[in-house]
Order: sequence, then C-alpha cells, then structure tokens
Amino acid sequence: MASPIVVMPSLKHTATLIFFHGLGDTGQGWSSTMAALKPSYCKLICPTAPTSPVTLNGGYEMPSWFDLKTLDASGPEDEDGIKKATQMVHSMIEDEIKAGIPSNRIAIGGFSQGGALAIFSALTLPKQLGAAVCLSGWLPLNKSFPGALKCPPTLPLLQCHGDCDPLVPFKWGQMTASILKTLLSAPEFKSYSGLMHSSSDEELQDVKEFISKCLPPV
Repeated sequence: MASPIVVMPSLKHTATLIFFHGLGDTGQGWSSTMAALKPSYCKLICPTAPTSPVTLNGGYEMPSWFDLKTLDASGPEDEDGIKKATQMVHSMIEDEIKAGIPSNRIAIGGFSQGGALAIFSALTLPKQLGAAVCLSGWLPLNKSFPGALKCPPTLPLLQCHGDCDPLVPFKWGQMTASILKTLLSAPEFKSYSGLMHSSSDEELQDVKEFISKCLPPV
C-alpha cells in the first residue's frame, strides 16, 4: 500500500483524524480539503487504498478498500474484503493510541466507499472513538448488526448525503440512517438539497463544526 498523506498539526498534537477516500481516488484527493477543516492541534492521515480489480467496473483495477459487486442494496457484498480493510483501519487507530493519542481523541471518516469503511470500522471497534463521519456512503454488511456492534452506543456519528446522488442513492443514506438510530444513542443525519455524489461548502462546514465539537481543545 502507498504511504498515506500525513498533515502534522501546527499546535501540540492532541487529536488525530483519519480520512478514507472514495473508489478510484487516492489519499491526495481529500488531503487538502480535510487539512483545511481540521483543528490546528489535530494530525490528519489520508491513506490510499490498495489497487485491486473492481467487479462493478468490469474487473478494472483501481484503488479500492474492498470489492464492489453491485449497486443493488440487497446484492452480494465482499465480506472478506470489508473485514480485511476494517482490520487495517483498526490497526491504524491502534498505532495512534500507541503514539499517545487516546481513542476518544481519534476521529475517522470517509467519502463514499471510504465513508462506508469508516462507519463499519467505527461500529466494530470495541473502544470509544472521538467521532465518525460518513459522506455520501452507506453501512456495509448491515444485516450483521446489531450482532456485530462493538462500540459504545455513545459514539458520535455524523452522516451526510446529497438528495440527488446518482451513484450511492439517497435512499441508501436514509436506510443507513434508520439502522444507525437503532444502534447509537444520537447519530446525526444531514441531507443536502440538490447535491450529487460530491461534497459542498455547506456540508464541509458541518463536518468542520462536528469534528471541532467532538475533538475540542484540551
């Protein structure tokens, strides 16, 4: 796997944000956007997914956290790939904990497939994370919950979705939001009128405020 893009904090390092890109992108793709909205005491890590064939794209090889087989909500999922990617996320979190950042000062997030990976990883981690953020994503292997849930129900989670998303349908976002309501005490779901499969200034401002609230200065 390529080395992640790391943006060090300008003040004393007391929190970490790990952000996962969408299918076919790289860590570089989101690094400047996320660097602009993270708190100044927060380190940013933007890894790049390994390159592998993606069934949905005719087997074409591209950076992908796990295989995507179909865009049908009830279709087959790459369970092994999702779990393998989740182990990678959990080990990145452990590395930050070993470096002295407590789990409740670590936030993970992502866009699209990266957002799916972030929320699945957060829900299956038996530790209290500072925050989880999912942009234009969904909850993979959702039928494995509530059995697969390991995190405390107090996990702060922000899910954002455009209501005109042609790739990850808005109804997937709504379905994910309704599942998360049964798992967590206060997940937040924000929708953006007219937004397609991308981000907007309004959404990024919401993410900035959420991360600053969940990872306040210490």
